[in-house]
Amino acid sequence: MKHLLVGNKVIYKALRRYEGPLWKSSRFFGWKLFWVVLEHGVLSWYRKQPDAVRNTYRQGCKHLTQAVCTVKPTDSCLFSIRCFDDTVHGFRVPKNSLQQSREKWLEAIEEHSAYSTHYCSQDQVTDEEEEDAVSPMDLKESLKRAQTCQQRLDREIYNFLKMIKECDVAKDMLPSFLQKAEVVSEASRETCVALSDCLHLLTKQEGVRNFKLEQEQEKNKILSEALETLATEHHELERSLVEGSPPVSILSEDEFYDALSGSESEGSLTCLEAVTAHSFEESKAPVSSGKHRMSEGKDCGGGDALSNGIKKHRTSLPSPMFSRNDFSIWSILRKCIGMELSKITMPVIFNEPLSFLQRLTEYMEHTYLIHKASSFSDPVERMQCVAAFAVSAVASQWERTGKPFNPLLGETYELVRDDLGFRLISEQVSHHPPISAFHAEGLNNDFIFHGSIYPKLKFWGKSVEAEPKGTITLELLEHNEAYTWTNPTCCVHNIIVGKLWIEQYGNVEIINHKTGDKCVLNFKPCGLFGKELHKVEGYIQDKSKKKLCALYGKWTECLYSVDPATFDAYKKNDKKNTEEKKNSKQTSSSEESDEMPVPDSESVFIIPGSVLLWRIAPRPPNSAQMYNFTSFAMVLNEVDKEMESVIPKTDCRLRPDIRAMENGEIDQASEEKKRLEEKQRAARKNRSKSEEDWKTRWFHQGPNPYNGAQDWIYSGSYWDRNYFNLPDIY
Repeated sequence: MKHLLVGNKVIYKALRRYEGPLWKSSRFFGWKLFWVVLEHGVLSWYRKQPDAVRNTYRQGCKHLTQAVCTVKPTDSCLFSIRCFDDTVHGFRVPKNSLQQSREKWLEAIEEHSAYSTHYCSQDQVTDEEEEDAVSPMDLKESLKRAQTCQQRLDREIYNFLKMIKECDVAKDMLPSFLQKAEVVSEASRETCVALSDCLHLLTKQEGVRNFKLEQEQEKNKILSEALETLATEHHELERSLVEGSPPVSILSEDEFYDALSGSESEGSLTCLEAVTAHSFEESKAPVSSGKHRMSEGKDCGGGDALSNGIKKHRTSLPSPMFSRNDFSIWSILRKCIGMELSKITMPVIFNEPLSFLQRLTEYMEHTYLIHKASSFSDPVERMQCVAAFAVSAVASQWERTGKPFNPLLGETYELVRDDLGFRLISEQVSHHPPISAFHAEGLNNDFIFHGSIYPKLKFWGKSVEAEPKGTITLELLEHNEAYTWTNPTCCVHNIIVGKLWIEQYGNVEIINHKTGDKCVLNFKPCGLFGKELHKVEGYIQDKSKKKLCALYGKWTECLYSVDPATFDAYKKNDKKNTEEKKNSKQTSSSEESDEMPVPDSESVFIIPGSVLLWRIAPRPPNSAQMYNFTSFAMVLNEVDKEMESVIPKTDCRLRPDIRAMENGEIDQASEEKKRLEEKQRAARKNRSKSEEDWKTRWFHQGPNPYNGAQDWIYSGSYWDRNYFNLPDIY
């Protein structure tokens, strides 16, 4: 429409379907004849033409986005297609095909490639553009009103001229006046004609828009079906590799195609949703190996262990979690192809009854490690405890596949634990992008722990990756030391099909800004066969990069320290044994499995001379029915009359949607979640109209005093309990 209004000529050409027989090259089976179809920018191949007519038994497909064709001058039938993912597919036109030449196929492929490339390179619409966009119904009503006004103006001009000509007074009027009236009338008539032409063009344009919308809907359908098929095939291949049985694809080509074309993999989406929904069954309790050392004699969550004069905390939620068997994440994500992942609204059934601010508070579950670090005089021992605390901060995420509620702008959360010796305040300081700031301090003024987290999400097809942007700072006040680090990347696998599972990977660099000591921890990705599943390894180095200590363990279980020479010798011997066990099977190192791997052993092999730094506390017996919460997480949303009278009205314990879900009222939780999101959207729109900026209450933006990175700093005064002029966000 913009091109139309500025006078550019716009040609809308319907994309034609093109099909016919082609020989296709295969790495293992040579050349084989297929019926190939070009439709909506997608190249698909079938065994027979009737299969293409019924759209069944499709053997494969490729989207032609940025596809490039190459030919050989010496062979008039051969051509190849290089796709956007650098895969090359060879085709040959049958010599007995008189009606279809290579040139016609190349012309059709170029046309469909241009179509697919154009629509895959369109810019995403921003929130502001979405709010300013005109709906088709509004445009239709506007056209009707314009047509009515044009007809009325035409009538009024006609009646005006008729009245002047019939009036006797017109004879006595000056000729110049009558001439001017005729000029105005003629100009008005020309305006009516121009307006009528414009309305005709806009009406015609609306028809073109509707046609393009139908094309986009069809393309979306093809994309989602292709991704579903690819994910199912990939999942079956991974399972066969992990279990040790040969993949069906290497048995025979016919058996392979029959397997993919059967009712189990070629059926409707309902079949896929049933498989995906099964992945949400959380019947397996977390494994605990050996004896778990408790947090220096303290139970990190209350219950009977905290009955010695300290407030007892609850040991379960008011209602167990709902079954997710009838729901599928893929059924939601397939409708959101092309959208920014952070803006996808998920049904409440995929949530857990905690806000992300409360999820952040789980960093403090093993606060005893900070107290222990403060008690040591040796900086290396302090770094060991800080490293153990950094690893323990992500331990509660294991098997927690429920999504925490997104905090509303201005939402807060506080937690005071006298038994663990800390208090914490957090605030949602930004909504786009979503940034959560927190500040914790020891009740004995021995430490300060603060930071801000911006979880950057990426959707990789079969997995969702969350990279926690932001700096975390720990200050040990008694030693005048500050440590900074960032958390590892978290990834949830098997979003489409298979059992959901979580891994953490990436390097975590902990820096002591006073001594220059550094601890570099490597959270290892699991790899194809799961040998490195959950493993964490690293070294503590001084400022001259001399290794002072080695650390190893699993972030789901424990962390040990050992002499670096002993650790290096063990690693060298372990690598040698691994190479000897390798068989003739070779797998590509560029592709890793999404299937949940089985580790070599359930516990960490303890190297002689090692010292235990941290071991996770066992989860409660009812954890599987309570969203896989730890004992610490179980009490985060607990509230009583005394607490309710003290906390501010922005505290997420008072959020009605989280409270309803915790109480088992899933329908009410869904309604409240929708109401709060609409209220927040309306408030943001009002601020935009009034050009008013949001002002945070308890944090302000500024540089981190130790590494200079942009951060959110606690402003103070929260614990004075003067909560006036707080926003009404619930």
